[in-house]
Amino acid sequence: MSIGLSRAESKPNIIVIYTDDQGYGDVSALNPDAKFKTPNLDRLVHEGIAFTNGHSPDSVCTPSRYGLLTGRYPWRTERKSGVLGAEAKCMIADGRMTLASLLKEHGYHTGMVGKWHLGMDFPGTPKDRDWTQPVKDMPLDKGFDYFYGVPASLNFGVLAWFEGRYAKVPPTLYTNKKKNPLYLDYRIMPPYETEPGKSTDPTRIVKTNFEVAEDFIDNQCLTRFTDKAIEWMATKSDDAKSGKPFFLYLPYTSPHYPVCPLPEFQGQGEAGAYGEFVIETDFHVGRIMEFLEAEGLDENTLIVYTSDNGPEKSWPSRLKETGHDSRGGFRMGKRSVYEGGHRVPFLVRWPAGIAEPGRAWNGVVGQTDLLATFSDLIGQQLPDSAGEDSQSFAAVLRDPKTEYERLPLINRSNESGDGRYAITDGNWKLILPKGKFKPELYDLAADPAETKNLAEQQPEKVQQLQKSITDIVVKGRTTPGATQPNDTGYWKELSWMSIADFEK
Repeated sequence: MSIGLSRAESKPNIIVIYTDDQGYGDVSALNPDAKFKTPNLDRLVHEGIAFTNGHSPDSVCTPSRYGLLTGRYPWRTERKSGVLGAEAKCMIADGRMTLASLLKEHGYHTGMVGKWHLGMDFPGTPKDRDWTQPVKDMPLDKGFDYFYGVPASLNFGVLAWFEGRYAKVPPTLYTNKKKNPLYLDYRIMPPYETEPGKSTDPTRIVKTNFEVAEDFIDNQCLTRFTDKAIEWMATKSDDAKSGKPFFLYLPYTSPHYPVCPLPEFQGQGEAGAYGEFVIETDFHVGRIMEFLEAEGLDENTLIVYTSDNGPEKSWPSRLKETGHDSRGGFRMGKRSVYEGGHRVPFLVRWPAGIAEPGRAWNGVVGQTDLLATFSDLIGQQLPDSAGEDSQSFAAVLRDPKTEYERLPLINRSNESGDGRYAITDGNWKLILPKGKFKPELYDLAADPAETKNLAEQQPEKVQQLQKSITDIVVKGRTTPGATQPNDTGYWKELSWMSIADFEK
């Protein structure tokens, strides 16, 4: 049943802030042992709902972004693992419903500011560009009215400040990773080179080149993105007050490499440059909230804050050197099928719409659920061909005592040579067997760190969960409705099931 709002003017403005490689333990309100403070993120916790069992659709960037925007698992597409480069066929097929296209269809202004990383079609080839021509197969073709941002993670290149389909300063120079004096990763910063050949710059870590604009510098991303987000929202403020709300998708590039906090944040916290970078991110979230309050939009703006996967593999050294656990005590981090790979901060604040704010919800939710939740909130139903793995958790916002339970949730490893799948149903999580890996079964209520494999003691539970994930894969959907096709036939990572099972 929909709990949609009865008056059009009551539809909330919606902001989805998506960070990059931020672990569950990188929010101080969620981690009492955190070595830095995140007061603005903590405010989202104290004034909203902390979904403490919230999950990204995958354990790396590109597929998680697909799942977030479409409400469909990314492994149903042709891309079964890994991430896209800056230039690629967009992973979101033409005509596939997204958060933006849903809300645009129902009267919203729709804007995106930040990192896309789902593929774009640039004019020409790297050897023969014509930057007077428009970029295609990009956010403006997937439901967004406005776009400002970068194509992908900064290490993939084609770096410029794109607005709409064009870069004001085109990426006609060349560079690659340079030494980072603050951290163990790299920087993308001038001086840049005019020739595409290999570099002899002694500060360069990688000598091959990618395309970059002369005015691009990595540590300006968070400031520019927040400035542009506020600028765009300001142009929609009057409409929002008179019944035409806005949707803003704000995917930040932090705390993904390069870790490059601005000088004014250096020295803050006790977790080095990484902590400083998260502190800077928190500062910009505060700027968004200050704008909403100043414009009188705060009360009826729903903010979702979450991350695309768990922390990068620098988390062990950070834990050892500073005592800060970016995983928040969960097992492993980015790329892993274990909880640390996909259990992430998942915070929702909406003063006008959340009953009893300041509470935690410990039941399972996924980022794929945003499409159905937003559809529910505006009083709409999704067609069978959209949001196949999206289940509305709107009831949790309205009713602290709701008996809402998430249908089984699927996650996946993106470690090279691993490619394991997991299914979580309530407190039980099964990691499916693959090659040398045997099945692993965990009771997450008793063992959230996944230390005790109960597969041998609970063979019936293993069999039950294996049947559930097989059904979800084969039916092309998690939710009730007509069976939908996956985009490919059987693929090798479905090692627990046969081709005959898949084709039933």
